[in-house]
Amino acid sequence: MELVQSVDRTLTLLEVLSDYSDGLGITEISDLVGLHKSTVHRLISTLIYKGYVVQDKESNKYKITFKLFELGSKKVDKLDLLKISKPYTKIREEADIVYIDKVEANNTISMKSRIGNRAPMYCTATGKAMLAFLPKDEILKVWHSSKIAKLTENTITDFITFKKELQAIRENGYAIDNEENEIGVKCVGAPIFNMSGDVVAAISVTGPVTRITDDKIDFISKEVIQCTKLISKDMGYKL
Repeated sequence: MELVQSVDRTLTLLEVLSDYSDGLGITEISDLVGLHKSTVHRLISTLIYKGYVVQDKESNKYKITFKLFELGSKKVDKLDLLKISKPYTKIREEADIVYIDKVEANNTISMKSRIGNRAPMYCTATGKAMLAFLPKDEILKVWHSSKIAKLTENTITDFITFKKELQAIRENGYAIDNEENEIGVKCVGAPIFNMSGDVVAAISVTGPVTRITDDKIDFISKEVIQCTKLISKDMGYKL
C-alpha cells in the first residue's frame, strides 16, 4: 500500500489534537508527532483554512472543530442496515426477530423463513445472539413478553437454563438454534453492533441438520462471526 505522506501526517495531527480538548501549541504538537515545527505549522494552516482546526484567541493553542463530527454524522444518517448487511440479516422488533433479507443456497432444499416473517427471539439463533448482548433488564422484558412454548423437544423454556445459554453465547460470540424452532433445521447466528456498541441485528446460516452437522459448527461460526464483524465495522462499530 502506497501512502501519501502529507495526508498521513495531516490525519495524524487531527488524531493527536482530538485527545486534547484544551488544544495544543505548535511545539507540543511537534514533539508528539515527531515533525519539525515548520512542517506542523504548514499542515495546521491548511487545516485551519479547511475548517478542521481553529486557534484559540486567548491561549493561542490549536483545537479541532466539529467539522469531522459533521462529516461522520452524514455517514451515520445515510447508514442502510439492509444494504450493509447483505446477503441475509434479521432485526429485532419487541420480542421477535424480523427477517429483512435472505439468500437461498443453490440447492433444492428451501427453509420456511421468508422476508418479513417473524420468529421468537428465545428459540432462534439470531434472536438468542441478540438477546445475549442486551442489558439484563431487556432480556427479562423480552422473556416475560414472549409466549414461551415448547415448539420442539429442544426448545428451552426454563429461564435459568436460558440464562446459562446466553452466557455461553457471550463467551463464544455466536448462538445455535439446535432444532429449537423447527425440527430438522439448525442455525448458527451472530450479532451485529452499531457505532454505539448496541446490538441492532443478527445474521445467520440456516440449513437442515444433515448439512449443519456438529463437526461443521466451528467452521460455520467463524465465517458468520467474520461476516458480522465486517457489517458492524461498516455500521461504525469499533472492533
